[in-house]
Amino acid sequence: MQILLTVLLAGLTMVGPLAIDTYLPSFPAIGGEFGATPLAVQQTLSLFLFCFAFMMLFYGTLSDTFGRRPIILVSLVLYIAASVGGAVAGSLGFLLACRVLQGLASGAGSVVGRAIVQDRFAGAEAQKILGHIMMVFGLAPALAPILGGWLQVSYGWRSIFWFLALFGAVMMFAVWRWLPESLAPRDRHPLHFGTIAGNYLKVLRHRQFLLLAVALGLAFGGFALYIGSAAYFVMHILHLPETAFAWLFIPLVAGMVVGSAISGKVAHRCSQQALIRIAYVGMAVAALVNVGYTYLFAATVPWAVLPLFFYSLALAVAMPPLSLIALNYFPQHSGLAASMQSFIQMTLFALVSGLVAPLLFDSAFKLACGVLGCLVASLLAWLLAQAGTVQAKTSSKPD
Repeated sequence: MQILLTVLLAGLTMVGPLAIDTYLPSFPAIGGEFGATPLAVQQTLSLFLFCFAFMMLFYGTLSDTFGRRPIILVSLVLYIAASVGGAVAGSLGFLLACRVLQGLASGAGSVVGRAIVQDRFAGAEAQKILGHIMMVFGLAPALAPILGGWLQVSYGWRSIFWFLALFGAVMMFAVWRWLPESLAPRDRHPLHFGTIAGNYLKVLRHRQFLLLAVALGLAFGGFALYIGSAAYFVMHILHLPETAFAWLFIPLVAGMVVGSAISGKVAHRCSQQALIRIAYVGMAVAALVNVGYTYLFAATVPWAVLPLFFYSLALAVAMPPLSLIALNYFPQHSGLAASMQSFIQMTLFALVSGLVAPLLFDSAFKLACGVLGCLVASLLAWLLAQAGTVQAKTSSKPD
């Protein structure tokens, strides 16, 4: 039963990444069909990500009130409708509108799934489950652009949105058939907007929670830079065709899968703080090697993507403990806390991939420096969170 739950939750977390990555090889084709500039087509990604982040604020709270299952099922219905709309879009404006709806509907699985893990597991067991979910979920960004490239070459970009609609329908049936409700009615919170607003303010005022969420989001920003730059990086910097996105995404996602497996394996043997320290060292080494390589040499495969494998591996080791440490500050409002954590992470992802990436994606060296900058800012946020935790423990001791 635990294996089925892990696969289901991993599938739900794949909904968003599939919508992000599968159509990346189609950017030139979409621009050509609608007579749009690359920057205009980029907005189909940027708007999706901002809506994806915004709605994450509410999914956890809504699931705390109405239960986990209903929120997931309704979001999947909207996701399917938006995907079908994208497949039949007759203009870039209509496609943008469908991407907005798709973004609003895509985040329920990752937010509510995290809350379901908190409902049913605790401590090292929860970390292990999250690690396994991330390991399975990691297949989506690796396979999506490869599949998207072949769909683009064989059937055109509209077939990609039909595929997304089909995946949403499969997940909706699986949730309806096999995912039980994990939040009992007695544990739900009434939908009182004043109380909800107060709970959000309580989370927002928690310095350690915010710093940990920002640390995770900024570390993931290094990943986001290459996602946002994928089309230009693969086709213009590496000079590869649209069917060769595997050269970028397999190293990125293989690192996530391996790192998640490691995190789950050592969850019972290594403290969360130790795992995070090791992960930051690993990310720093990978980022510095990437900067050095791109400064000295022209980017070519496989050397241009090997540092990305090790960066994403170390990042995946850090993600479960960073997430759980933050969520454990609010055990009675895990859905709301998961929403806020996901919102911060995805807002940073959207800002980096939508606004920063276009400024850097014309140079492999600039991208490498961007990853290092995100990592330095992430490390600073984590150190500040650590200092605040130590200070709070010291001040709480009796004289």
